[in-house]
Amino acid sequence: MRAAMAAAALRPSATTLRFLFTPPHQRRRLLVEHIPFARRRRHSSTATAPALEDSSPSNGEGKAARRRRARESPEGLLRHQLDMCSRNADLTTALRLYDDALSPDTPVPLSLHHYNCLLYLCSNAAATDSDTDSSAAAAAAQRGFDIFARMEADGVQPNEATLTSVARLAAATRDPAMAFSVVRRMAAAGTPPRLRSYGPALFAYCDAKDADGAKQVEAHMDASGVVPEEPELAALLRVNADKGKADEVYRLLHRTRALVRQVCDTTAQVVEAWFRSDAASQAGVDKWDPSKVKEAVVKGGGGWHGQGWLGKGPWSVGWTEMDKDGTCQRCGEKLVCIDIDPTETDNFANSLTELAIKREVKEDFLGFQNWLRRHGPFDAVIDAANVGLYNSKAFSFSQVNSVVNAIQRVTKSKKLPLIILHRNRVNGGPAKAPYNQKILESWRNAGALYATPPGSNDDWYWLYAAVSCRSLLVTNDEMRDHLFQLLGTSFFPRWKEKHQVRLTFSGRGPTLHLPPPYSIVVQESEDGSWHVPTTTGDDIEKPRQWMCTTRKSSK
Repeated sequence: MRAAMAAAALRPSATTLRFLFTPPHQRRRLLVEHIPFARRRRHSSTATAPALEDSSPSNGEGKAARRRRARESPEGLLRHQLDMCSRNADLTTALRLYDDALSPDTPVPLSLHHYNCLLYLCSNAAATDSDTDSSAAAAAAQRGFDIFARMEADGVQPNEATLTSVARLAAATRDPAMAFSVVRRMAAAGTPPRLRSYGPALFAYCDAKDADGAKQVEAHMDASGVVPEEPELAALLRVNADKGKADEVYRLLHRTRALVRQVCDTTAQVVEAWFRSDAASQAGVDKWDPSKVKEAVVKGGGGWHGQGWLGKGPWSVGWTEMDKDGTCQRCGEKLVCIDIDPTETDNFANSLTELAIKREVKEDFLGFQNWLRRHGPFDAVIDAANVGLYNSKAFSFSQVNSVVNAIQRVTKSKKLPLIILHRNRVNGGPAKAPYNQKILESWRNAGALYATPPGSNDDWYWLYAAVSCRSLLVTNDEMRDHLFQLLGTSFFPRWKEKHQVRLTFSGRGPTLHLPPPYSIVVQESEDGSWHVPTTTGDDIEKPRQWMCTTRKSSK
């Protein structure tokens, strides 16, 4: 009873619902019916309100003066105050400022930025309080809906951030259908939804145990080209596992394999709970065609077959590690190394070039490509800045040289690796020492040193060299910053796993940690068993933890 009452309290009013689902051209009339006379005059005055910053010249004043005038205007001061409220999560003050701005005595025209700040704060408060204080959540959600109604009546065009906040308000009121309708409206209006736009509807459906509704959201994401990440996939796995939808769980496990590869502990718990469930023990077939399964494995590139659950009966689930060759220490299954299509590598190298010449001096990067064609290919590439500063505040040429010699010994051609280093480090500082000059000269004579030009980001250079040469890349850089996020989550993690060489140092010198001879990705065996890698452990300081799931009938 209490849950039903709380849900009812969180629902937006009938007037707000009527407004949200009224065609846009009719909304102004609808809102005016519910605005007191004094505020109707305020509304009419804002319809032609000036923009926050007037870019037109005025009496010869410069840009700096115009910006200062905009900051010090009532609109600019309100913007600053609302920004501070957003930073401090201060909804109470923000709502007071909003009410003051609507005062007929001192009206302040509201812009898109003002409204977005207010909706963001309302949606945050509604989502935060929905499980702990239903009345506070209801009040925050209702204010948010009312502010959005006012915004549209004022003729302020919403953007993706606006509608995402409205979707969050709907999700906080436990109305996933409304949250989903907001996203559909966004897409229909030509505003591309983002992953965060779909989150409120998807998670609200999953929390409501509505697997069919969640699947509709997932299908809309796919149609819009929005790729789910691990939190979304974990939520979909959980709701389908709870509903006993074995085929959907199977599909989503494979989607997790393709998009996430390794799972965090929270997702691993969802997968483990599924394999221990009665529904999982009942899913599968007693008999299957092994040749058809093997053919599917070969066609898919190895590591999975996609033919459905194999076997019947309870699963045996446990946690384990892999030995250096990729053999499971629990069941003895040997994991496979999944090949990368050479065409994918070529396409990735071309994409790298396109991105690099947009962010680097074009002539510099094209010059490097010409140099690489003359001096390459190389079996290995060294991110010398990363290696030279390993566990040290001062750059060490001797440390880089020891790694150069170590990687040279393990490569097939025994050719010196390509050393990428910024020109400032090659020409100044420790480089001027006689011993370091000898090291640099030996690299130059071997055609193995490339000094990146001033102002460049050497990450583009060593990454392109390693990809185009299909070589090993020696670096401890985790490659997680903005530059590498531009490269996407499909090909790059697979490439990095097969090519990155990490290193540690001891008194005996460097130890190279070569790529494993197996792929660290969710793997489905030909006999129907599963191995799921987690992000716990890095196989250097601590062994990676794997979930091993088998059942006797599949053997």
